[in-house]
Amino acid sequence: MILATRLGDGWIWYLLGVVLLVFGGPQRYAAVGSATAAAVAGIMLFSVIKKASRRQRPCEIERHCWSRILPPDQFSFPSGHSIVAFAVAVSVARFYPSLGGPLLFMAVSVAVSRVILGMHFLSDVLVGSMIGVVLACTFFCVFR
Repeated sequence: MILATRLGDGWIWYLLGVVLLVFGGPQRYAAVGSATAAAVAGIMLFSVIKKASRRQRPCEIERHCWSRILPPDQFSFPSGHSIVAFAVAVSVARFYPSLGGPLLFMAVSVAVSRVILGMHFLSDVLVGSMIGVVLACTFFCVFR
C-alpha cells in the first residue's frame, strides 16, 4: 500500500505523460492535454474544498495508524491523490481504451491505499474518485 500511495504522489503520472508524448501516436497531445488539464483542475479544486471542509484526517483522530508516512497536507476531505489518479487514468483511458484496465487498477490502488494507510476516510476517496472521473470526462470532451 505504501508503494501504491507513493506511485500516486505524482511521478507515475508524469512518467505516463512522457511515455505518451514519445509513443502515443497522433492523439498524444490531446490525451496528455486532457489528463493535464483534469489533474490541474483537480488540484485547484481539492485545495479549495479541503480548506473549506477542514476535515481532520483519520490518523489525527486515531494516533496509531498502520503507516508512519506523513500526509501531504493538513486536511482529509476530499482525497487529492484519488482526484488526480482518476482524473489522469480516465482521461488517458478515454483516448487509449486498451490502457483502461491497468490505469483504472492503478487509480483504484492509489485510492484504496489512502484509506488503508490512515490518510483518508472512505468517503474522502469515494468523493475524490468521483470528482476525478467528472473532470476527466469533461476535459476529454474539450480535447477530443
